[in-house]
Amino acid sequence: MLHLNHHTREESQIPLDARMAAQDRVADLNARYRHFGTSYLLEAVLTRGIFDRIAMVSSFGADSAVLLHLIAQIDRALPVLFIDTRLLFPETLSYQQQLADHLGLTNVQVIRAADRTVDAVDPYGALRLSDPDACCNLRKTRPLDTALKGYDAWITGRKRHQAQTRAGLGYFDLDGATTRIKINPLIDWKPARIAAHLDTHKLPRHPLVARGYPSIGCAPCTTRVNQGEDNRAGRWRGLEKTECGLHRPNGATT
Repeated sequence: MLHLNHHTREESQIPLDARMAAQDRVADLNARYRHFGTSYLLEAVLTRGIFDRIAMVSSFGADSAVLLHLIAQIDRALPVLFIDTRLLFPETLSYQQQLADHLGLTNVQVIRAADRTVDAVDPYGALRLSDPDACCNLRKTRPLDTALKGYDAWITGRKRHQAQTRAGLGYFDLDGATTRIKINPLIDWKPARIAAHLDTHKLPRHPLVARGYPSIGCAPCTTRVNQGEDNRAGRWRGLEKTECGLHRPNGATT
């Protein structure tokens, strides 16, 4: 069986001075835009030429409609990258089409690992049982790394309240050990504000939310959340794993 390492070629080729320059740019951007609200921030990064090429990456999950709606007010043709791991809930695939149609998004790009790669690395679909990090790397991280080549920034829906590892998020941070910048417009959005935005704008909800899934990933690795549990308690339940690998700490290669 072919094995994939957990780092990308792109990361291993970044010169130190380029990394330091990217870190300085992130610090400058956070200082410059720290007092902006979400809509003003999105207008700035999408219309003022701050970045050469920018995309949004969306899971079309429980809260995704909020950020997609805000972006659709500015640029419906922005590239929206949707990673289909082939292990998603059928409801997620249907919701992706429904929400994109509802918002009039014209450039949703479905990203998948190559069939031959999946067949070589995980021919029986059991990699998630022996090495869930490697499964995420195969089906999500590496396909996204490939899709993002040529982009210098991408927009995420991460929020500070979601996990302890996200508590210190700024509007801008680096994408792992690359020089690409991640933009996090919703860092201070709490669940009540998200719900109010969904209600006010009558946005379609992911059907699994009403069935007890406040955070939705791949079907085999996502369970219902019990009352009183953290919203992400159903992700990789029972494992010491909180992230799929798309949001790597600065300098990490996994």
